[in-house]
Parts: sequence; structure tokens; C-alpha cells
Amino acid sequence: MNLITIIKGWFSQSITTSIKIFKIMIPISILVKILQETGLIVYIGKALAPLMGVMGLPGEMGLVWASAMLGNIYAGIITYFSMGIDLTVAQITVLTTIILIAHTLPVELAITHKAGVKAGAAFLFRFLLGFVAGIVLYQIYNIFNLYQHIPTGIEKIVSVSENATLGRWALGELKNYAIVFSYITGLIIIIDILKRIGVIDVINRWFYPVLRFLGIGKEVIPITVIGMTLGLAYGGGLIINEVQQTKLQKRNVLYALLLMSLSHSVIEDSLLMIAIGASASGVIIFRFIFTLIIMYFFVLITKSWSEKRMAKLFYTKPKE
Repeated sequence: MNLITIIKGWFSQSITTSIKIFKIMIPISILVKILQETGLIVYIGKALAPLMGVMGLPGEMGLVWASAMLGNIYAGIITYFSMGIDLTVAQITVLTTIILIAHTLPVELAITHKAGVKAGAAFLFRFLLGFVAGIVLYQIYNIFNLYQHIPTGIEKIVSVSENATLGRWALGELKNYAIVFSYITGLIIIIDILKRIGVIDVINRWFYPVLRFLGIGKEVIPITVIGMTLGLAYGGGLIINEVQQTKLQKRNVLYALLLMSLSHSVIEDSLLMIAIGASASGVIIFRFIFTLIIMYFFVLITKSWSEKRMAKLFYTKPKE
């Protein structure tokens, strides 16, 4: 196989995978924009307010989490800054940790669904476990009296006025799509090269013991690592691509996607949250340990379940 053929294959996969992702992202982005403009997100935020108190947060933070879940992390941060409420480092860490677990749900759940896992199951998994993580982290900080001070020197790293005209929003979305396309193209090229030179086999050997301990098959390890480091949209997109090209076991796809759902984009997004006052002890260390514990028990409980039961609860139908 010559280089030109290989390059053509890369870009063919990249365009095909990107189109699949854009078919999901574009209509959902428009729907979320409508929800934002009509103020419906505010009502969702009010519904979440009682849950915030259980996590040691003011009720107003329900709107912040709702904005992040229906929009994205930046929408949540913008909403947080716009409120002008001073939170302790512990509270900021709890808030940002639950946002990192459950955000951009319309897009990410649609990608998860396309990759073979029911969106409803994935939603409950992320939302409920985000809530549980918030309660546990709040109790840890409260019992040991950690980070009970207001952070100083925190600057607004995003502008509240960013949510401006429709034209600026559309340009921002186009920029996002271009970034997604470039990332997917780069990842497909990198994965193929790494496969050819044997690096994927090395990665498998490094991560296989840990992920095997969690019950995740080695064939999805490289993609799982990508999703955890770069984001669920990219990891999920590549899984969609792999599912259609190879025979990945549905259980491994499920476990990989759920693992990525709890801990993805662990570098970029975590640093973003630390920049607005969160502690690395929560957004990085706690979230990673929490993810491993949850996945261990989830796999332990479900590994003996029949494929029929798993399909009923978690898998999408083949025709989807």
C-alpha cells in the first residue's frame, strides 16, 4: 500500500466520521441555543436547586449546572461568573467536579447513543453519579474542614458578554466544528500510524492491567485513553468509527464509554476548573479515584448479566 493510498484512507475516514458527528452536533447546538434564548434553562436550573443544598452549594448553582449540562462547560462558567456569588474553594471544587462529570449532555449523549449505548442509560449514569460525587466530595471537605476559604486573585477567564449576537454565536459554532474536524483527522492519522509502528501494542500492555482489572477489553484501550485525555466527543467519535469497521464487543464499548463519561478531557478541562478556583484534589484526584471505584463495582455487578438483559438496559438496537 503506497503513501497516497494511505493518506486518502485517512481523510476518507476523517470526513466520514466528522459528518456523523456534525449530524449530531449541529441540530442539537441549535436546539440548545433556542433553550438558552427562550430562558427554559432557567426553569431547569430552579428544578435542580434543592439538590444543590445536599452538596453544600447555594440553590442558584442549579442554574450553573443546568447551563453546563445543556450547553457546555463554558456556558456553566459564564453563568457562574454572571451571578457574582462568592463560593469557597471547597464549594467551587464540588461544583466544577459535578460539571466535569455531567456537561454538554445533548451532544455527548447523542454520540454515545450512536456508538451503541442508550442515551437514557448514559444520562442517568452521568447525572446520578455526578450528584453522588458532589455529595461525597462535599462531605470529605466538610468533615476534614478543607478548603473552607474564598479564593483570591481569580480572574474571569471568560467574558459574560460572550453570549452575544446570533451571528457571533454562529461563527463560534463554525469554529468549533473546524476544530472538531481537525482533531478527528489528527487522531485518525495518529492512531493508524501508532498501529503500524506497534506503539498501540505498547499502550495496550501499559494500560491493559488496570483496564482489565475494571473489566474493559484491550481492543478499546487506545480509544478509551484518547477519550479520557482529549474528550468524549473525540473518543466517542472514534468508537463510532471503530464499531462500524470492526467487531467490538458491546460490553467493552459500554464500559469504555461509561468510563470516558465520568473522566474525560482530564487535562484541559481540569486545568480550566483549577483556573477559576477549584482544587486539583477534587477535579483530578477525587474524580479519577471515584471513576475507578464506580467502574469496578459496575463491571463486577454486570459481568454476570446475560446479553439479553444488557441489551434491554444499555444497548441501542442494531438498526440504530
